[in-house]
Amino acid sequence: MRTVRTGDEAVTQTGEPVEAPPSRRPLVLCAVAGFVVGSSVLGLLWGLSGVHAGALEDAKAACEALDRVGDIPDTTQSANPARTPGLSTERLHRMTAARELSAAAAAVNSAYQPLADHIDGVSRMVFSLHFNDISGHRHLAQAQELCARV
Repeated sequence: MRTVRTGDEAVTQTGEPVEAPPSRRPLVLCAVAGFVVGSSVLGLLWGLSGVHAGALEDAKAACEALDRVGDIPDTTQSANPARTPGLSTERLHRMTAARELSAAAAAVNSAYQPLADHIDGVSRMVFSLHFNDISGHRHLAQAQELCARV
């Protein structure tokens, strides 16, 4: 069947009017509106979650790693501190993890900078194997005190 256009209407050869296809405009507008609303919600959630939420977890993990290092020898009162054995490799790795996690927490949230500084002081004492370092043990006591508050 052949369709002929006359003005605004389309008619077949027999003279019957042909219905115009339904408009897609409402569907397109709804799709665009849904995309805008969905993108806005995702952007809002992403912005609210932020990276600050990870700082607390990093600080807690740093404190847990420091706790898992175990007892650090205190040879400040020892007559011969050189005879103190070193720490095992696993304990040194945990000390490194505690230092790095506390630094990551401080990089995101400056409120954790004192924790990072004290854990760094402990790690310097541990890695140098100078367990008679008074400031290192002071850093350890401060780090443990800060960890109790985290």
